[in-house]
Amino acid sequence: MPGLTFPLSVLDLCSISEGATATDALHNAQAMARHCEALGYQRYWVAEHHNMTGIASAATSVVMGYLASSTQRIRIGSGGIMLPNHAPLQIAEQFGTLESLYPGRIDLGLGRAPGTDPATANALRRGRTDGEDFPQMLDELRQLFAPIEPGQRLRAVPGGGLNIPIWLLGSSTFSAQLAGRLGLPFAFAGQFSPDYLFSALRLYRESFRPSDEYSEPYAMLGINAYVADDREQAHYLASSHQQAFLNLIRGTPGQLPPPTHDMESLWQPHERHQVMSTLAGSLIGDPASVSTQMAELLERTGANELIVNSPIFDQSARQHSYGLLMQATQQL
Repeated sequence: MPGLTFPLSVLDLCSISEGATATDALHNAQAMARHCEALGYQRYWVAEHHNMTGIASAATSVVMGYLASSTQRIRIGSGGIMLPNHAPLQIAEQFGTLESLYPGRIDLGLGRAPGTDPATANALRRGRTDGEDFPQMLDELRQLFAPIEPGQRLRAVPGGGLNIPIWLLGSSTFSAQLAGRLGLPFAFAGQFSPDYLFSALRLYRESFRPSDEYSEPYAMLGINAYVADDREQAHYLASSHQQAFLNLIRGTPGQLPPPTHDMESLWQPHERHQVMSTLAGSLIGDPASVSTQMAELLERTGANELIVNSPIFDQSARQHSYGLLMQATQQL
């Protein structure tokens, strides 16, 4: 896009709005991926979450195939696959299949958290440790993507020998250090973990060792963004996400609520503090104010790329927000 000085990407949790269905959420993701491709966004990633009535992207690789089949150029990826929930061979085969069908367009972002509650994590992992063996699983997965050698007994078909970019995702410092040591790109979940942002990025850069794929660190920062024609409308749109997170901390997670002009009547002061602290990594406003916020964020973090989560109840307003965000980017 003319004037775009850094890549801008999309993170979609495939939120299910109140009164809608998972089918609606997946069709919305398809329409949004097409829309963002036309706007010039670099990537469209979907995330793995389980046992959540408000999120429709649990079968992440399946959703990715649906989105890739509906688009032409935008990179489709996972933000992320929670590797300890799966056998590395399964992920190698799934993403090898995606890359074979949509060559040069597939990203594999990996995390080590379960992406759910403890009971569901136990159902997924069947008593396995809670991510402590992530480095070993990552090494096994990378070996499965390597060129297949004569006599090799364990092979990913398709998968072996395919060039599928691997990203490590994190909301703390563990994956930041691991990504740096392996010379991999790193994506930080600033959209819900702003407290660890600067320590994670600093550790990633300090521990980075050049690899065949990357000679220098490459950090992508996750943020929330709600952009509208005026600031009042933008804050109104953001209230759906604030309500959803409020319900989460109260132990009553559900579908994405419609926005409200009166958040103060819904939360207690300590709840407001917790929600606003957790969601502090958000850009909210009209294009001019968001452009200023974005410039300050990039200056403070040195991020190479932003990946934007915009859980907005109304899909036309959400599409408009992504369009205005791209305009704000071009004003930097």
